[in-house]
Amino acid sequence: MDLLAILEEIVKGMAEYAIVLFEIVGIIIITLAGAQGVYNFVRRDPLTRLKLAKGMAMGLEFKLGSEILRTVVVRDLSEIAIVGAIILLRAALTFLIHWEIKNEEEEAKALDEPPVHEKHK
Repeated sequence: MDLLAILEEIVKGMAEYAIVLFEIVGIIIITLAGAQGVYNFVRRDPLTRLKLAKGMAMGLEFKLGSEILRTVVVRDLSEIAIVGAIILLRAALTFLIHWEIKNEEEEAKALDEPPVHEKHK
């Protein structure tokens, strides 16, 4: 085996371990965020949606990272197309969740600020 083939196998092995690690971390974060969301919902925390969206966004970032790494190990064009579609879906979900976070933060900020006529007293 030549040096290039050895290095390719090392990179492939590292990528496969990193993919599994990122997937596990993403699953753990999403699961914990969901459990915390249920707890906050039961407590009627007004920031439940915001906290849940932030947890989901963080978990999806790890899952997206694993899909990007997956492009290192795929060799077939059809596999690349599938991985590309998954990346686009997860990126769209991440974008939508970040949009939701922005809206929830603006709503929370609006609730914390006193009305305009009371600011100047």
